[in-house]
Amino acid sequence: MAADKQKGKSGLISHGVAAQNRKARYDYTIKDTVEAGLVLRGPEVKSLRMGRATLSEAWAGERDGELYLFNAYIPEYQAGVLSRFEPRAPRKLLVKRKERTRLLGAVARDGQTLVPLDIHFNERGLAKVQLALAEGRNKADKRHAIADRDWQRDKARLMRDRG
Repeated sequence: MAADKQKGKSGLISHGVAAQNRKARYDYTIKDTVEAGLVLRGPEVKSLRMGRATLSEAWAGERDGELYLFNAYIPEYQAGVLSRFEPRAPRKLLVKRKERTRLLGAVARDGQTLVPLDIHFNERGLAKVQLALAEGRNKADKRHAIADRDWQRDKARLMRDRG
């Protein structure tokens, strides 16, 4: 079992990462991160705890002056018969007003993007989203990042073997 997913007897994630956008760190240069609360209904939380959500195509943006998470896929909870919900519905993000104006200002002014990095449960069991203010990378930047990562890995291997 991975250290970031801590499952109890029921197989549900009690705290730790429920969904992760691994490609975001490759496609974007991360400038700043912020943690935001996520408004969910009961069956959405249960479905998240099962660890089946997907953030690969998700993004955050403004709607009616509020911050929302768009296109995040949280599948329907199969055991919940009476309560159905839309899997890709926009979900409201909870951040302080100052933080929201700073984030939306950076998106409007600097052309940066709000990308969700992961959805996790904190120690109190509340669902949180880690958002990143990011700038897109072009193909050459991606190749440079891969070369740097490979060099760091090889350097660590050489230092470890050398003693």
